[in-house]
Amino acid sequence: MSPRQRSSSRFLARVLPGAKSTPFPNFIEPMLATLGSKVPSGPGYVHEVKLDGYRIQAHLNDGRVTLFTRSGLDWTKRFPTIAADIAHLPAGKIIIDGEVVSPDADGRPNFGALQDDLKQRRYDRMVYYAFDLLYLDGFNMRAAPLIERKRVLQEFLAGAAVPGVIYSEHFDDGADLYRRAFRMGLEGIVSKRADASYRSGRTEAWIKVKCWNRDRFVVIGFVPDGAGGLAKLRLARREGRKLIYVGRVGTGWDHKTARAVRAALAPLARPTSPLTTPIRKRDTTWVEPRYDAEVTYADITDDGMVRHPSFKRLVHK
Repeated sequence: MSPRQRSSSRFLARVLPGAKSTPFPNFIEPMLATLGSKVPSGPGYVHEVKLDGYRIQAHLNDGRVTLFTRSGLDWTKRFPTIAADIAHLPAGKIIIDGEVVSPDADGRPNFGALQDDLKQRRYDRMVYYAFDLLYLDGFNMRAAPLIERKRVLQEFLAGAAVPGVIYSEHFDDGADLYRRAFRMGLEGIVSKRADASYRSGRTEAWIKVKCWNRDRFVVIGFVPDGAGGLAKLRLARREGRKLIYVGRVGTGWDHKTARAVRAALAPLARPTSPLTTPIRKRDTTWVEPRYDAEVTYADITDDGMVRHPSFKRLVHK
C-alpha cells in the first residue's frame, strides 16, 4: 500500500463521526438481526438484500488476512481467493463485516452452490459482499452511525477497485425492495436503523424479513418422539405417478398439534417407504400417502430438498 493510499484511508476514518482511535482488535462478536414478520416502514431505516451465503468478518492487519465465521472460527484457508482480494485492499488495518456468496447463472446468491463450491474447492465464482465497516487504519468505527459507516465503506471500496470485494447497496424503500426480492427468489431483506451503532449480539436495530414460499408436500412418514409426540415428518412431491423425496420438516407445531398429527398418521403405517426410489431412514415410521403437509420454506436446494421448512397444517387429500 502506498503512503498516499494509507493517508487517504486514515483520513476517511478520522473524519467519521464517532470513530475512535484504538488498537487493532481481535475477532468482534457480530451484530445479529432479529426476525420480523413485516418490513419496518417510515424514515430512519435503510434496507439491504439478505445475502444467502456465509457471514464472514474479514481482518487485514499489515498484510495478514484472517477470515472469521460468525462464531469466530478461522476459515481463511477455505476462502483463498477472498483472502487474496482482501489482501489487495488499500489499507494497513481494516475489519469488514460481510457475506461470502456464490451467485447462480442469474446472479442470485445460491447457498447450495456455495456449499458445492466449498466441497469441490471451486473458487472462481465466490465473491465477498461488504455491508459494514468496523475498523480502519487505527480507528474503531463501531460507535459511528450505520449510515456513516456505510458511506465511508462505499467510498473506500470504490477507490480500492478490487473486483472480488463488492459493496452491498442499501435502499430507502423497504417495501419495494422486499417485493423485488420475493419476485427474484431471494432469501429476504434486512432493515437497519440508519443511526444505529454496531453492537455485538442480537438486536432490534436490525430486522430481517424472509421471503417465504408456501406449498403442500405429500407426507410419507413420521419420526416419533416419546409416547405420542412428533419429531419430524418425511415429505415428498409428486411427479406424475412418482413420489420423490424432498426432505423433512421438524418445526412449526406445538405439543398438542404434534400429538394430533401423529394420531392421524399412525393408522396409515406401512412396512416400506412409498417413495418411487426408496430411502433408508431407520427412525421413520412410513405411512400411506393420504395426507399433505402445508409448509413454508425458504427455497429448494439444487438436490431437490426443501430448505428451512416450517409446518403449518395437515391436509387430508
